Amino acid sequence: MRYGLSLVRQPRTAVQTAVLALGLVLPFAAHGGVIPAPAQVNPGSGVFRVDAAVALRVPPSDRDAGAAAHYLANLWTHTNRLTLPVRVGPAEGTTPTIEFKRRSDFGGEAYEIEVTPRRITVSATTAAGLFYGAVTLWQLLPVGSDGGKIAAQTIIDEPRYPWRGLMLDSSRHFQSPAFVRSMIDWMAWHKLNVLHWHLTDDQGWRLEIRRYPKLTSVGAWRIPASVPGSPSPKPYGGFYTQQQVRDIVAFASARHVQIIPEIEMPGHAQAALAAYPDLGSIDSHPSLPVSAKWGVHSHLFNLEPGTFEFLQNVLDEVLQLFPSPYMHIGGDEAVKDEWKTSTVVQARARQLGISNANALQIYFSQKISGYLSSKGRRAVGWDEIMQPGLAADSVVMSWHGASAAHAAAIKGNDAVLAPDPQLYLDHRQSPLPNEPPGRIAILSLQDVYEFEPHDAGLSDAQQRHILGLQAELWTEHMQTEQRVDWMALPRAAALAEVGWSPQQRSWPDFLERLGAMFARYRAFGLNYADSVFGVEPGYTLDGGAIRVTLSNLPELTGAAPDAGIRYTLNGGEPKAGSLRYSQPLELPAGTQIRAATFLGAEQVSRVFTTHLDSHTAARRTSHQLELCSNGVGLLLEPSAGAGPDAPFAVDVMNPCWIYRGADLTGGPRFTAAVTPLPFNYELGADAAKIHVGDARSPEGELEIHIDGCETPPIILPLAPAAMHAGVTILPAHRLPVLAGRHDICLRFARPRLDPLWALDWAEIGK
Repeated sequence: MRYGLSLVRQPRTAVQTAVLALGLVLPFAAHGGVIPAPAQVNPGSGVFRVDAAVALRVPPSDRDAGAAAHYLANLWTHTNRLTLPVRVGPAEGTTPTIEFKRRSDFGGEAYEIEVTPRRITVSATTAAGLFYGAVTLWQLLPVGSDGGKIAAQTIIDEPRYPWRGLMLDSSRHFQSPAFVRSMIDWMAWHKLNVLHWHLTDDQGWRLEIRRYPKLTSVGAWRIPASVPGSPSPKPYGGFYTQQQVRDIVAFASARHVQIIPEIEMPGHAQAALAAYPDLGSIDSHPSLPVSAKWGVHSHLFNLEPGTFEFLQNVLDEVLQLFPSPYMHIGGDEAVKDEWKTSTVVQARARQLGISNANALQIYFSQKISGYLSSKGRRAVGWDEIMQPGLAADSVVMSWHGASAAHAAAIKGNDAVLAPDPQLYLDHRQSPLPNEPPGRIAILSLQDVYEFEPHDAGLSDAQQRHILGLQAELWTEHMQTEQRVDWMALPRAAALAEVGWSPQQRSWPDFLERLGAMFARYRAFGLNYADSVFGVEPGYTLDGGAIRVTLSNLPELTGAAPDAGIRYTLNGGEPKAGSLRYSQPLELPAGTQIRAATFLGAEQVSRVFTTHLDSHTAARRTSHQLELCSNGVGLLLEPSAGAGPDAPFAVDVMNPCWIYRGADLTGGPRFTAAVTPLPFNYELGADAAKIHVGDARSPEGELEIHIDGCETPPIILPLAPAAMHAGVTILPAHRLPVLAGRHDICLRFARPRLDPLWALDWAEIGK
């Protein structure tokens, strides 16, 4: 195949057979900072010194070996400031040599690395194997400015699954071609080999289709949501030209990453319908905007012959750009209301002899997948396509848990595991306040690492239909490319190890290797998340002092006993020799704390900094408050992106928070910072469940309830904040004098859904 790999489960190779027959167990510590961990590592004697005297050698006329050697040389130049020559032909004399060579007995992505004190040999059968051998060899050398040493060893390696993917949503937020190339590069470092590129949806059509220019001149641009009464934002959008796509596809091919495009149908189509209304299912063909709302929309393509001709013409251009044998056609969340009420659609249904709307989608999917089959391509769809009559060559992408993959494998269809929430990377990674906007439910690094794709309920023959796994980067709340990096890394590294390495994985060992990978991320300027090593503060008042606790997440504390927090109180940067945190600190206001997590002598987290003042212990952000419910819990920011340091934690269905254990002795003063946010959510019938219309004024109020959300409220008018798109501190209010500690319920009474009000913080103090 064009990419030097096949996304089909292969019979067991000679390498696998040998590993299993010998009963070899992966000696994790032997391979340093390599992620994903290799299948087999046998330690040797001595070390190989990598410095300017080393030459890389490739066979004559072997372009694949030359490409792998040059890629390795470029990586070491970037991370180790080494400039190593790539020469053709066998080694000369006693010069230390790294040699790339072919062997005929390896699987499609398998390789071997043999390290001795005088020579390193990278062997593989395919271009992909040589490339992955180069990537592993790069990771064996720690990041540094003067080369270093690689321990003598033999690595024999190949993947557990052939499909190891990420989905990038470029419709909700557009990423530059340079960013997409950067992402492909770091995917290749982790031996991830499939980029599922989500290019069309309700919020934007991102791919140039020359036959239908309005798909991008109209469909690629939207007016972002804004708070009612605020100035209209500038149009937002962008698209990829066909030449840019060809360049990206070639870039990916050189790194053995296969790009699978997704053109959504029959739903998630509003951007296309904004450009060409006649394709829609509303009889009057109204002019629709490109949507600025998040959620499940109701607009579908109709089933007229002209619409299928349009879609086939679009697919013809897409297939010319993407040589992958797979083509993703969406198929998810197709709300059928329009089909049920449209006279045109119902007339077509009668003509086809189809009596219900679900069967219409089956017809739609079969017609499109049949067209792709006629072009030599295989349709991939979300698990809603798992219906009677599904073509034998169609691939099911199982996102409603793993059950659809199980059913597809039994039926004989190939399947990919992409379950929500286990592999949905738009969830935050920790409770730390520096997590960017996204879903409020936590999907930690350890959660991803401990996902197990093996289905014990399938036979060996059925197991071969499980091609692998894929994580999703839905970007509704990832407004910047830096945030996409943060949400992806290092969870993509955990995903890679699940998809590549043997089933006997080690979470503590993965954490040890992660520090070395972080150094590589930094060398390339990637905005990775350090959440697993992050420092979480806590504050309470203790007489005249502030009692400060510093902690790491439990998933680190239990797995890395040599991890510790180092801190300073003099404004200096924490070092490995700085004070080690061991018990709560009692400090006066005015103290600056700087703290970071160290794994041995290596700093593995960014520096946490805080300046203690009179508000520190009394103020709680929306992250520290407790949501009254979690119907649709999100971390949000103003639509302009100019919010506070931490986004607002809010339940869209019920903007209500609990301040636990407030001391009301003496009648403390209550202060809150609030903000209006645009309500840009398609919730269907669930929107009627949101409590609105209970406001006492045109702008609404913040209600303060003591000891329960149903007690009589204290009212703070929102008028001072109603015309301000940013954060407003409401006038302070004195709470009643009550003995002891009490839970305070804070909720908004509002006249309508839009705007959605959110708390930034609440403070109860003197």
